[in-house]
Amino acid sequence: MSSISASAGKAGAAPLTQGHKKVIFASSLGTVFEWYDFYLYGSLAAIIAKQFFSGVNETTGFIFALLAFAAGFAVRPFGAIVFGRIGDMIGRKYTFLVTIVIMGISTFLVGILPSYASIGITAPIILIVLRMLQGLALGGEYGGAATYVAEHAPNGKRGLYTSFIQTTATVGLLLSLIVILGVRESIGVEAFEAWGWRIPFLLSIILLGVSVWIRMQLSESPLFQQMKAEGKTSKAPLTESFFSKNGKIVLLALLGATAGQAVVWYAGQFYAMYFLTQSLKVDATTTWLLIGGALAIGTPFFVFFGWLSDKIGRKKIVMAGCLIAALTYFPLFKALTHYANPAIAEASASAPAVVTADPKTCSFQFDPVGKKQFTSSCDIATAALAKAGVPYTVNPAPAGTVASVAVGSVQVPSYEATGLAKDVAKSNGEAFSGALKTALSDGGYPAKADDARINKPMVLVILTLLVIYVTMVYGPIAAWLVELFPTRIRYTSMSLPYHIGNGWFGGFLPTISFALVAATGNMYYGLWYPIVIALMTFVIGSLFLRETKDVDITQ
Repeated sequence: MSSISASAGKAGAAPLTQGHKKVIFASSLGTVFEWYDFYLYGSLAAIIAKQFFSGVNETTGFIFALLAFAAGFAVRPFGAIVFGRIGDMIGRKYTFLVTIVIMGISTFLVGILPSYASIGITAPIILIVLRMLQGLALGGEYGGAATYVAEHAPNGKRGLYTSFIQTTATVGLLLSLIVILGVRESIGVEAFEAWGWRIPFLLSIILLGVSVWIRMQLSESPLFQQMKAEGKTSKAPLTESFFSKNGKIVLLALLGATAGQAVVWYAGQFYAMYFLTQSLKVDATTTWLLIGGALAIGTPFFVFFGWLSDKIGRKKIVMAGCLIAALTYFPLFKALTHYANPAIAEASASAPAVVTADPKTCSFQFDPVGKKQFTSSCDIATAALAKAGVPYTVNPAPAGTVASVAVGSVQVPSYEATGLAKDVAKSNGEAFSGALKTALSDGGYPAKADDARINKPMVLVILTLLVIYVTMVYGPIAAWLVELFPTRIRYTSMSLPYHIGNGWFGGFLPTISFALVAATGNMYYGLWYPIVIALMTFVIGSLFLRETKDVDITQ
């Protein structure tokens, strides 16, 4: 046994000292602040769509806002590569300081960025650049925090101690919701949507100062320090991680662990929040309170499942979470509709909305670069229904037919906007919107959820169950990833599959799912994306990934 192994084994046999507990607490607290910064944008996506993407229709604008949110996730794997390499070669503490500064400054700048109305297309471009900087920083953060805590934890308790890092994402989201709600209630809804939404972003500069001070108190991982003193650090962590037999484990960790974990995480928290506000038209304050309540109730389960994974294994819990979520998403989200806005289901049954159109004129309204104009009569009709949160079906019509919307027995003709002058298109649009609004109202479709009919206890129960699914897949994942890879390349190796999984498979979930809903008219169709990915992970993880709870990470 090497001196590293012997030393770590002795340390692992004893409980953590107060000094180690303080270090883990400080690391976790700093990570909470990073997640707070990152998720402010996601919580305010609907408002940001109006501020920075007002040059397109509201449905497309919201999808663009989600894409800008996803841009931060898109670059996370690149942050994992850059900062993972630094962390494996130079150390964990240095990387912590760099990532927190980039995150904090980028978030603060979002708070002072002029809107689309002020500087035009430059505004969303700068916004996306700032989101990408946030993503790069977060790409280097998580792997370092998880590795750092795991290398301090005793053998047999890594699941428990790394689970505190796992709570930080949810606690950061909860903190962002609390700050948003507090500011919104203090200054009023109108002022908040006009300018008050900037305050939570500006407050991040205070959190940045606190976080940097906390990170300055940290010591380097003792395992890394000893390995560096013995000259055993990796000279080429990227090559060793991805271009050797270790690369196969990286790929399996992505497809058999983090991809499914990611979609369950984002479906259970962000997609549920968007589903309530966008599809079910539940008031934002009510939604934030219910989501916040579910997060508060569910957060201790991260620690519970982390602790349980030390007893029965990481793999069993993560695989069970993926499978149970995939099997129950449809009934749970249908139950959300029943308890949060039953009028939608009632109206859909009594006065179903049907779009009759030439199928060739109906587009998949998903354009990441914002170059397309969706001006066909079918696109106008389906976008209007999607914006109103109305489920619909599309019936094919002969080529050249101008689309129309039937709400029960009432017919509302759409219009072709291609080639029309702006004033004519505006006039036609107002006429169509007015007629459709009247038809939907007469058909029983609510403009917003009736607060008196929302069964809040049952909605809270469903949201809490979705969060518990999150804790099942996320609580043990850090320990599992840490134990899959050797110390010399651990930071790099675990960071990439984690951030591809969470950044790409998870981060794009709201955008992909809502585009699927807008394309099909089925408000539940977007659930197929997380269900398919979760089932893929269940199969691959069950067959090809090993259990690691008894692995000696010093080897």
